Amino acid sequence: MSETEPPSQRVGGQDDIELRLGADLVHLPLIRSVAASIAMRADFDLDTIADLRLAVDEACSTLITRALPATTMVCRFTIKQDELRFTGAVSSADQHTPSTGSFGWRVLTTLADSAASWVETDGDATRAHWVHVELAKRRPVIQG
Repeated sequence: MSETEPPSQRVGGQDDIELRLGADLVHLPLIRSVAASIAMRADFDLDTIADLRLAVDEACSTLITRALPATTMVCRFTIKQDELRFTGAVSSADQHTPSTGSFGWRVLTTLADSAASWVETDGDATRAHWVHVELAKRRPVIQG
């Protein structure tokens, strides 16, 4: 397993957008901006875009705080019909998923329509693990 390529993210869709950047909090404004731009181009409304920006920020903050020093964070955005899905991953010494009881996780699940986290490893407990956070935000259904 390479440090820059989490196993579950090796193959993406043709229209997926992927960012690879240093797992550092200074990159959060860039990731929020990309999330908002993708949602705008997909014709999401302003409230949904604001929620998505904050949810992606929280997901990335969670990942960055678990990342090994000087590692890469991999972020993927996928749009399917009325849903924008974000998946982020970092290499970490921590083999546990983020706590679903934390304040940050509660914020994330309030802003997103769905959220999940998992850890991938190659079976060697002495090596780094890949921690993943995935969230989805759907375009609201307009009642007419």
